[in-house]
Amino acid sequence: MARPRVQYQCNECGSSTGKWGGQCPDCNAWNSLIEVPAAYLNEAKSQRFRSHLAAPAEVRCLADVQADVTLRLATGLSELDRVLGGGLVQGSVILIGGDPGIGKSTLLVQALSSLTDSAAVKTLYVTGEESIEQMGLRARRLGLSLDKLRVLTENQLERIFSVLAKEQPQVIVIDSIQTSYSDSLQSAPGSVGQVRECAAQWVRFAKQTNTSVFLVGHVTKEGAIAGPRVLEHMVDTVLYFEGDSDSRYRLIRAVKNRFGAVNELGVFAMTDKGLREVTNPSAIFLSGNDEDVSGSVVMVTREGTRPLLVEVQALVDSSHMNQPRRVTVGLEQNRLAMLLAVLHRHAGIATFDQDIFVNVVGGVRISETGADLAILLSILSSFRDRPLPRDLIVFGEVGLSGEIRPVQNGQERLNEAAKHGFKQAIIPQANKPKRGIKGMKIKAVRRLSDVLDSDALI
Repeated sequence: MARPRVQYQCNECGSSTGKWGGQCPDCNAWNSLIEVPAAYLNEAKSQRFRSHLAAPAEVRCLADVQADVTLRLATGLSELDRVLGGGLVQGSVILIGGDPGIGKSTLLVQALSSLTDSAAVKTLYVTGEESIEQMGLRARRLGLSLDKLRVLTENQLERIFSVLAKEQPQVIVIDSIQTSYSDSLQSAPGSVGQVRECAAQWVRFAKQTNTSVFLVGHVTKEGAIAGPRVLEHMVDTVLYFEGDSDSRYRLIRAVKNRFGAVNELGVFAMTDKGLREVTNPSAIFLSGNDEDVSGSVVMVTREGTRPLLVEVQALVDSSHMNQPRRVTVGLEQNRLAMLLAVLHRHAGIATFDQDIFVNVVGGVRISETGADLAILLSILSSFRDRPLPRDLIVFGEVGLSGEIRPVQNGQERLNEAAKHGFKQAIIPQANKPKRGIKGMKIKAVRRLSDVLDSDALI
């Protein structure tokens, strides 16, 4: 049987050629030619698109479309369901990436086991990186039920689809998309063309058969999912599995979700029996130190729909270098430089001869501006060597003119802090609750000068 004809298409201008070259002959772009099946260049004759062209779509009004809330499946892992937006949507494609050994396969095996046990869902785990014996060893080590867990070891995409036509599972895991390959391309597995072609066929399969598909993706040394950027555009949900190698805690974060909120956060703890859910993640990000220490303050951030208490630490020390160091972990470094300028301009506190190190405890990354006030207070506490009260929480955005601007969901942040026993709060004036919080003394401030005059700062 003749091998399918292939073409090479330029990513920059879209022109095609019969053979690969280092430079596009039309636009002269370097390293832009990617192997694609010839069927892409003539979609009218393509066998792969006939399923879409056979039944023309009908124009409908959204008011006539009834959303079926029963289409979501509970995976049995509440933290994973939270990140997915309330459960697994049928016909969706979820891409999950993370560092090697972070626990991606462990998480998905546990999810499939829970689906088969609790919801009686027919599942299939397709692996191209491990043997069935290795999968069996992992499942036994995790203490999972082996009766309904089904595994297929295969890399070739067309053979996988032939098996799926007989098995017809409702949830599929592909581990990983970088090891899959299609016979329509001659390039090696993991190449840009193979990753894009395999992902496109999986998305098409999921939508046509109403099957939920998990795609496991490798990451580069920069932390991004390997392969073309279009891979993240094709799927419905993109999850990143994060965590330090020396920490037992794992964070799963949604950076794209067509069926729920983005930046949602799920927290797991890695144990000898697999991943266990952390129902109260705020407790693991607080040091629990009974002694008063300078340079430490607790703030209430928000990850998706969840308020989260985290500890911000700062160390200010005299610099012996011509250019003092500004180091941040879990925060944006440019924002630290801006806040130090505000502190100098509106509070008269100069730190141009000081090394400043700011860290968010627990490996959390904070991108919201509500951390501005906590960063400044931790720096000021370390600079003056004056500890802040252990029962104090802080949040608020600091403007360039020295004003303290409000943040979203201030009431929920205060309720979360009160639930953990905090008695004092410094918040923006616009976030002050009308009825107050029982057992909590709230100081609402308008400007940075009001914060410096607070009793909590002595």
